[in-house]
Amino acid sequence: MEERDFFDETETRKPAALSCMFCHQTDTYEIRWLVRTKKQSLRGPADERDRARFAKARSYMLRRDDFMQCKNPRCRKRFEISGVQSVVFS
Repeated sequence: MEERDFFDETETRKPAALSCMFCHQTDTYEIRWLVRTKKQSLRGPADERDRARFAKARSYMLRRDDFMQCKNPRCRKRFEISGVQSVVFS
């Protein structure tokens, strides 16, 4: 079984205060996250190895955006999101 069989996937947006590395202006940006929630039970044919992997699995969020575009109309450059974790366990 694949990891996708253990989780339900949804996409959400969370606000974060980021500053542009070029113009140094701080603003609130909506970052897209992929939320993987562990299913209640395992469905389909599963062997002992799959059941053990399912027992260890935890719900988590995965950041979808790596770059954001500056909201300052004079800058508008793309900057990398480095201050926000890429994976968050819940």
